[in-house]
Amino acid sequence: MARRLRFNGTGSGVNGCPAVHEDLDTGEVIVHGPALTDPGDIARLQHLGEGEVPIVVPRELLVDFGPKEVTRVPNIIGLDEFDRLFTQFKHAAWRLETRRRYASDEVTETYAQFMRGESVSWEGVDVEWCAERREQTALGKRFERVRIVDNPPTPGQLYLLDNAQRNSAVGEDIHQLWRDDAERLQLPDEDFWIFDSRLVARLNFDGEDNLVSVELITEPVEVNRYAQVRDSARHYAVPYETFAAGLAATD
Repeated sequence: MARRLRFNGTGSGVNGCPAVHEDLDTGEVIVHGPALTDPGDIARLQHLGEGEVPIVVPRELLVDFGPKEVTRVPNIIGLDEFDRLFTQFKHAAWRLETRRRYASDEVTETYAQFMRGESVSWEGVDVEWCAERREQTALGKRFERVRIVDNPPTPGQLYLLDNAQRNSAVGEDIHQLWRDDAERLQLPDEDFWIFDSRLVARLNFDGEDNLVSVELITEPVEVNRYAQVRDSARHYAVPYETFAAGLAATD
């Protein structure tokens, strides 16, 4: 079974080598770079076993992208603190949505309307949330989302595609990306918000698709990794109107 590897970073902006990856299941770190080939240097290495290949990497690579703790302790924040992030950021808030359903959606009247095949009435829904979004965007702040969609889309994903008109009306910029493209780009199967390219709020869900906790991430290297994910997803995703039109054309 193939490892679930996460790309942590590279010390090269040109060819991507050397680089550091991390096994998400075992915590093992994989480093690749140019091999040490000089016989004299190799002869001086201690405990080099059969089949092992010595490589040379800059010290900065391990400092910048290697794990800093043997066991990482997550910084879990309360939902009130999480809510405050949406008014305390200065410039931009960006969300990646990767799940096939969200349990919180399915208890709403709008979801019931959608599943009955009715035209969903978004006016008057989540009035306080909409007012806050309008207030923040009026200050010049940006809210953006990329939503990953299966082919064919799940009912929950189609509901959120319909929901995009509400979010767009209050100032959010909504884009969609096929899951096949997300996998080709090796985007993580994680939901998160990134604020001002400075901090990340990772959303953790249980097996029933309920939000159970929010982890605040502020380590610069980790935040940079999520920023790279944002840039990649943003580049390939398409506006929800374009995506919806293409979906309707195939029906």
